[in-house]
Amino acid sequence: MSSSDVMEPAGVRAGRRSAGWALLGSELSVLFRRRRTWAMLVAVALIPILLAVAVKLSSDPLSPGEGPPFLDRVTQNGLFVGFTAMVVAIPLFLPLTIGVVAGDTIAGEAGLGTLRYLLVAPAGRVRLLLVKYVGAAVFCLVATLTLTLAGALIGAALFPIGPVTLLSGDTITVMESVLRSLLIAGYVTLSLLGLAAIGLFISTLTDVPVGAMAATVVVSVVAQILDVLPQLSWLHPYLFSHYWLGFADLLRQPLDLSSFASNALLQGAYILVFGALAYGRFSTKDILS
Repeated sequence: MSSSDVMEPAGVRAGRRSAGWALLGSELSVLFRRRRTWAMLVAVALIPILLAVAVKLSSDPLSPGEGPPFLDRVTQNGLFVGFTAMVVAIPLFLPLTIGVVAGDTIAGEAGLGTLRYLLVAPAGRVRLLLVKYVGAAVFCLVATLTLTLAGALIGAALFPIGPVTLLSGDTITVMESVLRSLLIAGYVTLSLLGLAAIGLFISTLTDVPVGAMAATVVVSVVAQILDVLPQLSWLHPYLFSHYWLGFADLLRQPLDLSSFASNALLQGAYILVFGALAYGRFSTKDILS
């Protein structure tokens, strides 16, 4: 316990904690009341729907390995719709939505002229940063779960559902495959947390939310381009996008969590570094709006 906590009355500390939770509730309420948020979630849900409908209407059967990973298995088992949609969405669609939400965290409030009013509350700058980041993290989870649920529903509606043959050749039950789908959603959510931290930092650098959103998306694209250049293989393990498609290891038997652990360590490092940079910038920033 710090000396400031000792000197600060318990009632004041409780009031600050209460204000922090109230601020988080307000942030999530505002985020998920926006039409823009729901429009992005609908767009994410359309990815597996369009994939499934296109495969259903196709008259030519897909050859093994043709198209995105798992696409050739969709007609045999609808549960693969969600897996295929996740592979398609990770490079662009999900980072685009995260870039919009994370880039808007601080810059959006500054652009609307509401930032200084938020800082009047007992929550303070540090708690405001934490609340904004948690809001972006919750959106990461909701977006991946939306894609997973939409894929499962449209897959069940258009194709047969049954035991899933994993990449290792083993077969698991439908219930086990649902649990694997949720685990993959958790993996992808974790993968996006580093980008969300970068977006939060960029958002503290400007009062123009569109600029922060665009810069966050550009950073995502650049990282993925660097990750495919063999000349920069030494850099690849340090790029936040390096393990984005590593969830394929979760479709093996026995369950391989090594990529999950490596991804968690990498994303945690990005959260710490860019969280510290965001704090350093925001704690000294003159709030004029």
